[in-house]
Amino acid sequence: MTAPHTSGPARPAAAPASGEASDSDDSGLLAALLDGMDTALCAFDADGTVTHWNREAERILGWSAAEAVGRQGLAGWAVRPADAAEVAARLDAAMAAPGRHVHEFALLTKDGGRVLVRTQLSALPGTGDRPAGVYCAFSEVHTQIDLERSIALSEALFGDASWGVVLVDADLRPALANAHAARALRTGRTALLGRPLGELLDQGVEEVEGALQHVLAAGAPPAPTDLWVTLRDQGGAPPERRCWRSGFLRLASPLAEEPVPLGVAWLFLDVTAARLTEQDSARLRFRASQLHRAGRAVAECEDPMEAAALYMDFALAGFADHALIDLLPEPCQAPEPPLRLVRATATPAGTPGPCPAMGRGGLPVPYPDGHPALQAVERCGSVRAASDCTETWATARKWPEGTAHALATALRSRGRTLGVVTFLRGPSRRPFDRSDATYAEDIACRVAASIDLAGPTP
Repeated sequence: MTAPHTSGPARPAAAPASGEASDSDDSGLLAALLDGMDTALCAFDADGTVTHWNREAERILGWSAAEAVGRQGLAGWAVRPADAAEVAARLDAAMAAPGRHVHEFALLTKDGGRVLVRTQLSALPGTGDRPAGVYCAFSEVHTQIDLERSIALSEALFGDASWGVVLVDADLRPALANAHAARALRTGRTALLGRPLGELLDQGVEEVEGALQHVLAAGAPPAPTDLWVTLRDQGGAPPERRCWRSGFLRLASPLAEEPVPLGVAWLFLDVTAARLTEQDSARLRFRASQLHRAGRAVAECEDPMEAAALYMDFALAGFADHALIDLLPEPCQAPEPPLRLVRATATPAGTPGPCPAMGRGGLPVPYPDGHPALQAVERCGSVRAASDCTETWATARKWPEGTAHALATALRSRGRTLGVVTFLRGPSRRPFDRSDATYAEDIACRVAASIDLAGPTP
């Protein structure tokens, strides 16, 4: 590329003065700065003669600096004759008025094509009241529009968008966040900036940080992903588990010779309600399928007690780790204390396994007063219990070691209480909820019918 030139008659050679080396260095620096600009730039003196023409202007229009510098105005070579008067008037107006003036007009390329540009005109101050000229910075309109769209998109995302947007720097700390993200994280937009994610999230922070590190190292994943997180207790609000549908974009500087990651844009949307609904639907379908399969299998059992045990085997899948069945010595309509329960069957206490067939004899179980199984028999309903995190909690209730959650449901048939079935879960599983109690009662009805069909209880 040819460096920018200044117009004017040739000067005779002369011996260099003491300041000429400095002037030459300044001119070279100016030429390098102009050529390195991303925006096309040309300048005119007070008479309208082109004095500067940088490489971006050459790229857009095709005219080299040698061909452009020294021409009188743009008419006839860079502007159509029909547009020349309007363009000249705008240049004169910009020279006479202070400030910056933005216009759009068509310029001619060297090969005869036309390109629509957006220009910024500004006068160059001179000595006295007379301006020294005007400079014109211009770029293609579509390039300018792309830039404005990018800026507008950023402003829209960081406004009150329906998605949460967080810019995370290379140290995995939030650098910018929109209002939606701040509400989701239960904090202010400025309060979360620069804080480690571990101060905002309790459970799930490892997954989030792992995803961010992956994006910084390898780029964005091909599709959004669901991240389950639990927010830390802030401002007295109880912790809650949320599912955020998350997408990630790696941000790299467009000005670097090689892509240098500036951080990650994390976009997320709260889909907790939808995911919980999907989980509940899947759970209901699975449980209905298990009951259907159990009914088909039980129909082939000759022994009703074997059928009751088979029901328990199908019920335990995906529902509980262990199950116990305790029966009353005699069925009764309204059991009254003191109650005595006899162990009929139980799944293996060490490793989960199939429920053995129930026998007709057994030993009484020394349940203490207020035990959930006794309460379920007295109420003819269901009772839930959860561990108090002590080591003796399960042992004191005559349950296998490691039990953390229990659900006891009365066995009722023909208006009488036959006993109780107790489902147990370990600490790695969630507590029993109301939908679990409904399912347990459905199972208990089928088990009780089979036990009642077998005749007198032990």
